[in-house]
Amino acid sequence: MRVSHLFTKTLKDAPADEVAKNAQLLIRAGFVYKEMAGVYAYLPLGKKVLENIIQVIREEMDGIGGNEISLTALQSSEAWKATGRWDDAVLDVWFKTKLANGTELGLAPTHEEALTKLMKNYIHSYKDLPVYPYQFQIKFRNELRSKSGLMRGREFWMKDLYSFSRSQEEHDTFYEEVSHAYTRVFDRLGLGDSTFKTFASGGSFARFSHEYQTISPVGEDIIYLDRASGIAVNEEVYTDEVLAELGLNKDTLEAVKAVEVGNIFSLSTKFSDPLELNFTDEDGVSKPVIMGSYGIGPSRLMGLIAEHFADDKGLVWPVNIAPYKVYLVSIGDITEQADQLYKKLKDSGLTVLFDDRAERPGAKFADAELMGLPYRITISERLIEQGKLELTYRNTSETELLTLDELLAKIS
Repeated sequence: MRVSHLFTKTLKDAPADEVAKNAQLLIRAGFVYKEMAGVYAYLPLGKKVLENIIQVIREEMDGIGGNEISLTALQSSEAWKATGRWDDAVLDVWFKTKLANGTELGLAPTHEEALTKLMKNYIHSYKDLPVYPYQFQIKFRNELRSKSGLMRGREFWMKDLYSFSRSQEEHDTFYEEVSHAYTRVFDRLGLGDSTFKTFASGGSFARFSHEYQTISPVGEDIIYLDRASGIAVNEEVYTDEVLAELGLNKDTLEAVKAVEVGNIFSLSTKFSDPLELNFTDEDGVSKPVIMGSYGIGPSRLMGLIAEHFADDKGLVWPVNIAPYKVYLVSIGDITEQADQLYKKLKDSGLTVLFDDRAERPGAKFADAELMGLPYRITISERLIEQGKLELTYRNTSETELLTLDELLAKIS
């Protein structure tokens, strides 16, 4: 991609009404556009980052047997009334609307009901289980406040996976597989060292659920962390009884702010009972399906990563989710040589954003720092005479003068 082909532009200042650092940076760098509080459009660079995060999650979900699907955002009330969650007093984040004939519909804030109803068409026998459908989809929640940028939206991207199992034992085994997969996701996104599996309330069906919480000064949750063991406890279950059960000592726990980036829940038969999702076992006995749900927010992760790694110059993307790996800067009247280098870099397998604009070098360097691509390569008349290129690492600001072969050996 050439910068001259992008319709987006960088901005010196973010909108005055945007208070979240992640959204300020993403807007200024041309990654997202703010439609309204809690609602953001993804521009070309931002869409690439979001898709790269999604791909990391997709690979891990496929690796544990997930089947990717896409459910509808529009929901009829039937299944939701059966579980009691159509009532705004029970689920208070609904966006609801009506068809021209007066039929009331909702925009899905989650999809347990919809998928349970759908699976009645495909689950009949023990031979049909277990199954693990998942999706990436925009969810809609009427949040009372949305002042955290991409980290708390009224319209946001969610990966939600649901497990359908024959027994509690089968469910528990898969639950642990998801837990390990989530750990791999956060490791691959560069958040592994600061993200902890956190014990939280399990509701009516399990002693605990588990959240994945990333330590952050902008976090809305308080967790109590034992760094030696890597075990954390959400404030909601921080009791002497729970600490004793988990073998934790209050004196070693550290209270920290954190952002919830994922969660896993055991649902037992909460949805399969009212929606009558049953299967016939090996002895011909009808039993309810045991369910679980597992969420990760790709858009929330994008906002968190933007804020987590940023410095005073702008964004700093990890290599595997950056929209492009290289920001190529051409200085001076060297159009032919710069175009040749651009082609060679692409042919080597690198993804490149080529700043081919007729702008002063300082403006190009400032945009490169704001956009946060991992590597900046500079070509100029002086460097051509030396047979070298300038390679700058965005995360450290270190610079090296290298031949093309040396450069490719380092970053390809």
